Amino acid sequence: MRFRGFRLICFIFFTSAPALFGTPPRRQISMQDLPRIFKKLDVMIPMRDGVRLHTEIYIPRESSGPLPFLLTRTPYGLNDDANGYTRIFRLYRAMIPAGYIFVFQDIRGRYLSGGHFVMNRAPRNPADPKAIDESTDTYDTIAWLLKHIPNNNGRAGMLGISYGGWLTTMALLDPHPALKAVSEQASPADMFLGDDFHHNGAFRLSYGFEYAAMMETSKTNFHFAFSRYDTFEWYLLDLGPLSNANAKYFHGTLPTWNDFVNHPNYDSFWRKQAVWPYLARLHRVPVPNLNVAGWWDQEDFYGPVKIYETLEKYDTRHVNDLIVGPWNHGGWAKGTGRTLGPLDFGSDTAKFFREKIQAPWFAYWLKGEGAPPFKEAMVFITGADEWRTFGHWPPRRGVEERKLYFHAGHRLSFDAPAARSGVPAKVRFDSYISDPANPVPYRPRPVRPTYPGPRWPVWLLQDQRFVEFRPDTLTWETKPLDHSVTIAGDIIAHLFASTSGTDSDWIVKLIDVYPEKVASKPQMGGYELIIADEVFRGRFRHSYRIPEPMTPNHIMPITIDLHTNAHAFLSGHRIMVQVQSTWFPLIDRNPQKYVPNIFKARASDYQKATERIYRSPQYSSNVEIPVLER
Repeated sequence: MRFRGFRLICFIFFTSAPALFGTPPRRQISMQDLPRIFKKLDVMIPMRDGVRLHTEIYIPRESSGPLPFLLTRTPYGLNDDANGYTRIFRLYRAMIPAGYIFVFQDIRGRYLSGGHFVMNRAPRNPADPKAIDESTDTYDTIAWLLKHIPNNNGRAGMLGISYGGWLTTMALLDPHPALKAVSEQASPADMFLGDDFHHNGAFRLSYGFEYAAMMETSKTNFHFAFSRYDTFEWYLLDLGPLSNANAKYFHGTLPTWNDFVNHPNYDSFWRKQAVWPYLARLHRVPVPNLNVAGWWDQEDFYGPVKIYETLEKYDTRHVNDLIVGPWNHGGWAKGTGRTLGPLDFGSDTAKFFREKIQAPWFAYWLKGEGAPPFKEAMVFITGADEWRTFGHWPPRRGVEERKLYFHAGHRLSFDAPAARSGVPAKVRFDSYISDPANPVPYRPRPVRPTYPGPRWPVWLLQDQRFVEFRPDTLTWETKPLDHSVTIAGDIIAHLFASTSGTDSDWIVKLIDVYPEKVASKPQMGGYELIIADEVFRGRFRHSYRIPEPMTPNHIMPITIDLHTNAHAFLSGHRIMVQVQSTWFPLIDRNPQKYVPNIFKARASDYQKATERIYRSPQYSSNVEIPVLER
């Protein structure tokens, strides 16, 4: 969920000659020029409970009339440069020329703000007039700005990425009347079902451990000091069972880690913290919202799509928009967006978003200028490398739901398994032994810390050949495609599985396999690129609230939502599916022996298990994909 800052040494480019700055077209202005452009106010804004929040306000020294506010709230600090001007300005280089009063604020309990920090503070009880939450803090901030900052036009916009996106979403629960447009970008929506801390109940170990340490060890960001270069080894050998985290390292001092331990299931704690049910209760879209997501977001892809889908049910005014591009977490806010990992998309996708989508979208809603840049949904179809707009997302027309079935010989095909005389359905399977003592790494070792480190942001694009021939990973793939297959919409894995244990995880990855020879980029020969993926914890197959053990060696259906996507598997490529039961240390190790609370499991609880994936007519494991009509 964290959107990390980096040292700003780039220039801000302007494509027009606004009266605001009196500069010629194409003038390049560095961060050192911002004091000439803006007057800065550094204030402590009082909230309704008396707590004061540190806020920096940047007012253009020249303007042709009243201006709207553009607010960003963050738990990560404002990271001022040598002139005392926040480096967050780098995110708005395409919006500065339009003329806004920029406002940046430390949320309560972080950096220079007063009060007590609570990770993802749950929404307040509206019946309690003294209660506070992030929505009331936003409301009180906007009210103060309208009263104390002259030459404003009575309108405010808000945007943020990751935690900042969640803060933006929270503002929708009780928006100030002056809040006229928001853009939640990579906001988490549910920390147990699909975002930072859990996916389908499976704990995201390395992220949860390191993020809790970073945010709650001090008021400023803290990085846990690992004693091994390879954190894969550290989590496996030094940490071991999750019960050692408090016993050996945190000693009960981190509230969020204690919450993990005390709430291993989808109980009222997690349900109260999830934002999407509160949005559903609004039965309306209170403020125009631009939802932004990236196909390879390593932290919060579930969230913005869930928020969009929740609000879309009540979007009678058609002000709930979605854009998804070929980006990792926050990748649309920096750089050109032409490349990511080994991929070249053929155009500057991030620059396009900032200049052609985000800037005109806010100008329309806050300044009444121009027209909305698109309606409803705009997605970048990877593989084909092109932008497409849709009247609904996922598309309702021109899409055929097709199934890719698992077959013997590691084959994957659109043809369903055929009956075989004399071969019982229960003996048609592929199997592997899952060993918690030797888990499958989620990226090539050595695994460096999540933060800081350059590998975490691009791990979803790493070549999956490093696990293909492990004995605890199953692979099925199609023949080379004789024509392109383009998917647009929701992808669902339907497994028929059994385990010799009483609990298990299943990880499914949908992969684009490149031809062995790629003339334009030889290093991509045979590359195995993840397109969609997800983990499912077996104990939650019937209920996330009430887990239950599995019956050993009993065949059971397991449905795994691989989420929405838009990708073209090009002619000559292959489609691959991989299945495994460990993904370490991204996901904590399932003991594979049912215990009531894995956070309290002992080393002796972890055991090997034989996993079977069935592929008969009766038990036809498959991945369902939405294929666009040609």
